[in-house]
Amino acid sequence: MRARSADGTPIAVSRSGEGPALVMVDPAGAFHGLRPMAGVVPLLAERFAVHTYDRRGRGDSGDTSPYAPEREVEDLAAVIELAGGEADVYGFSSGAAVTLRALAAGLPIRRAALLEPPFVVGQPADEEFTDRLRDLIGRGERGAAVEFFNRAVGVPDEWIQQLRSHPAWPGLEALAPTSPRR
Repeated sequence: MRARSADGTPIAVSRSGEGPALVMVDPAGAFHGLRPMAGVVPLLAERFAVHTYDRRGRGDSGDTSPYAPEREVEDLAAVIELAGGEADVYGFSSGAAVTLRALAAGLPIRRAALLEPPFVVGQPADEEFTDRLRDLIGRGERGAAVEFFNRAVGVPDEWIQQLRSHPAWPGLEALAPTSPRR
């Protein structure tokens, strides 16, 4: 199914189970073909109507320009509306950042759970990291950009090599241009 964000961007949504709405907001490198929280969805679906979605520019969702973090809040608002108008929200990594922005914006979120929000208190954003990532993407080196991003956030080299041989690797390369957004 699809939600439609405020700017018209289509957002691909999947639903499992029945009960109160629970929306899961994935990290930057996730989409329907590689969802790190996929294993818990069947368990949660025993008690909730679990809604997972491909974030803007990832998987089967659209990517209307220009990007701004507020658009991701609007995307989440559209998913919550599709889910029944209010929801519990679980955000992981950059999905936790989206969830926090949504809470600050007053979205109808009953409860929120956050795992590993990507914030470092007291340090400025790493412009060198973002510049390097944009450079790799600009040169068309999407695979190198995915590897660089994952190494920078602490993913072990063995896991990165496993990702390269995973069937979802082409999807990760496709979403590489969205990685500077985190």
